[in-house]
Order: sequence, then C-alpha cells, then structure tokens
Amino acid sequence: METGRLDGLLGAFGIMAYYMVLGGWVISYIVNIIGGNLDISSPVSSEVTKSFFTEHIENSPWEIAFYTFLFVVVNQWILVKGVIGGIEKAAKYLMPLLFLFLIAMVVRNVTLPGAMEGITFYLKPDFSKITAELFVFVLGQVFFTLSLGFGVMITLSSYLDKNENLVQTAVITAITNTIIAVLAGFMIFPSLFSFGVAPDSGPTLVFQSLPIVFSHMWAGSVFAVIFFSLLLIAALTTSLTIYEVLITTIQEKTKIRRTAAITIVLAAIFIFGNIPSILSYGPWKDVSVFGKNIFDAFDYISGNILFMLTALGSALFVGFVMKDEAKEELLYKGNHTTVNIWFAYVKYLVPLVILLIFVSNLF
Repeated sequence: METGRLDGLLGAFGIMAYYMVLGGWVISYIVNIIGGNLDISSPVSSEVTKSFFTEHIENSPWEIAFYTFLFVVVNQWILVKGVIGGIEKAAKYLMPLLFLFLIAMVVRNVTLPGAMEGITFYLKPDFSKITAELFVFVLGQVFFTLSLGFGVMITLSSYLDKNENLVQTAVITAITNTIIAVLAGFMIFPSLFSFGVAPDSGPTLVFQSLPIVFSHMWAGSVFAVIFFSLLLIAALTTSLTIYEVLITTIQEKTKIRRTAAITIVLAAIFIFGNIPSILSYGPWKDVSVFGKNIFDAFDYISGNILFMLTALGSALFVGFVMKDEAKEELLYKGNHTTVNIWFAYVKYLVPLVILLIFVSNLF
C-alpha cells in the first residue's frame, strides 16, 4: 500500500498547493470590500469586477502571498492545538456558523425576482453536456468534497471510539455533504439569473460574477462579506483536515514533535506549492503544465488523476487484501447484511466504475 499512500500524499500536497491560495483570494476580497477598494454598494459591471480581479489577484502576487501566508498562520494556530483541541473544536463552532450563513443566503436569494429561472437552470439537466470528461470531473469533485483518496478519512477516523458505528457515520457524512452542496446551488444560481449575470464556473463565477450580483442587492456589501466569510470558513475546515494527513504521516515516519511537523509541512507547501500557484496568475502565467497554468495543473493532477488512482487502489486493497479485517471493523450490533452489501460494492462495483471512467477519458 506504500504506492497508494504516496499517491494520496501527493494528492493532498497538490490540493493544498492551490487551495491555500484560494483562501488568500477570499481574504483579499473580504478586506477590499470592507475597505471600499471593491465598492459594490451600487450596481457595477463585469468590466469593474474583472479589472479588480486583474489588479488585485493577477497583478499583485505579493498582496496575495501575504493573505495566503495569513491563512496559513491561522491554520497553524489551530493545528498546534491538535485534532481534539484544535480541529474538532474549530469545526464544532465553524460548521454551524457556516450552515446558518448558508441558510440565510438561500432564503435571501430564492426570494429574489426572477429566481425561479435560476432554479430551473440549476435543477433541469442538459443531457447533451454529459461526456466522459464530465464524469471524471464529477468523480474528482465527489472525492474532494467527501475527502476520499488522500487519507483524510483514514487519519481522522483513527481518533474515533472503537465502538463507533462506521457505516452509520459514513452515511450521515455523505448525506450531510450532499445537502450542503444542494443548498449552495440554491444560494448561487437564483441570484445570477435574477440580475442577468452569466452562470460561469470556477474562479470567474465566485470572484467576478457574484460581486456583480451583490452590487444589485440591498445591503450588497454586507451580503458579499457574509458570502466570502462563508467561503473562508469552508476553506479553513477543509485545509485543517488535509494538513493533518501530511502532519500525521511525517510524525509517524520521523517521530518528530507535532509542532516541528506542522512547521515543515506548512512551510514546504507554501514555498513549493503556494508561491508557484500565486505566480502562475502573474509573472509565471506563460508556464504550462499539461496545457494548464501551474495553479490549474495542481488542481487537475490531484483531482482527476491521483485521487482516482488512490481510491481505486484503496478499494482493491480493502476488497481483496483486508477482507475479513475490514468486515470486522465495520460490524456493529449485528449489521451483517449492511456490511456484506457495502463490502461487495467496494470490492467489485467501485473499482469497475472508477476504472471505466478513468480509461474512457483517455480515449
């Protein structure tokens, strides 16, 4: 399993290489909206938001490096306290806050004039868009949102009580994640269509299109700060868990103190991952990896290649190597039928689906 473990660790590094930079972008937007540099108290055009993105994100690497470093420091402060005293305590307060922010934004946006058009766009599928590449991106998104394929679930589950019902916990996690994702769609698309803004994707949607939407709202600056604060909370809770995978691995392999492992991991990712990602939108924008800039390459390689390979290897290992040990860990108060169904699913169906999607995207 050393190869699978290496894939997972490389995937975790790849995520954090660009993900922390996104956190820096979000902090930059919060600061600039509050400071008035991005004035969305009245309607603005796409030229204004695009110009701001170019000036403060693409052409200001040192500004983004500072905000990214600030985000790293916040992570370090929490990580030093450990899983129970740091990550668990942070999640205990931040996740309910995130959910409340999300509900407030959903209620606000679905009641906007013209919101139904956005809801229809969101819920009505366009089957002509279904391709092998789409399935790869969907699978990568599933792995990312459920923290699969890069060791997060394994690392955090090691802190669970021995008598924990793992099947029930996994089901609750998947359902909760899906509910949050669906609500996020109801938060975004109704507002876009209400104000006639194109439903773009990725950074363009979040950092250029949505500020236009907020500029048309009553108290738009306030809602914008709430939205970007919500993003920051989500980014923080995610980054903490991914960092923990790398920190725990280094501790196990080297037996060094936790504070030293934290410093090594955060510094290495900042220097060799975050800085290149930041520069890829500025001085290094012409550097190409697989036809993508460095920022997007980290995302593509980790999300669409390494995650799938690790998940495939993990499913095969659990199904054909662990066998009885895996079943024994999952048994809880006689739930033999549920475990047997899950075991067959992981052993046969999961590897087949991953392999088919991965191979079909190559041809």
